[in-house]
Amino acid sequence: MKSHLLAAALSVASVAAFAAPPSIDKVNGSVRAEAGKEYDSLETVNGSIRVEAGAVARSAETVNGSVALAEGARVGSVETVNGAVSLAAQAEVEDGIEVVNGGITLAEGALVRGGIEGVNGAIALTAAEVQGGIETVNGDISIGADSRVSGGILVEKPRGGGGWFSWGDDSGKKKPRIEIGPRAVVEGDLVFKREVELFVHDTAKVGRIEGATAQRLGDESVER
Repeated sequence: MKSHLLAAALSVASVAAFAAPPSIDKVNGSVRAEAGKEYDSLETVNGSIRVEAGAVARSAETVNGSVALAEGARVGSVETVNGAVSLAAQAEVEDGIEVVNGGITLAEGALVRGGIEGVNGAIALTAAEVQGGIETVNGDISIGADSRVSGGILVEKPRGGGGWFSWGDDSGKKKPRIEIGPRAVVEGDLVFKREVELFVHDTAKVGRIEGATAQRLGDESVER
């Protein structure tokens, strides 16, 4: 009898050990992934998502809300329509970040192995790395000191037509400001399909530039 009970207990323990990590799925309300725990998907429609320090999740998706990764958090992919995305120090995103209306900030040591795609909102890196390139339409881009981008930079021309994701035209609008800071590296082409203001620091290294003329980024601009 005891041997049967022991076998049953071991079987239950084995199933629990290999159980899939939990998901959190909401319509209204914020989502929080607890520090150090593992999750499958984190989803909400109206609410923010926060992934606490050291937590791991396959994906984080919201429509109206921000997504924040605390120090050392790791997520497979991040998407939001209306909201900002922020990665604290040493946070990682495996596949990429997609945002329509909202800024994207990467703190020191943050890593995005895929690419970053934005439409309306500034993109800022501080001693961080993006391995799959950066794309935007109307947002400013700041590749801060000691940051690295592989895959180049693309600034698309706004689309018209009045559809859900139409971005109007760029006539009369502020030109996106693109800054490549001290010791920053951008591997790949920098392609600008609309007018931009491009500033590159003397110590930065960049690839081929198409569609813009680089101006010198002075140290006073970096410090402002």
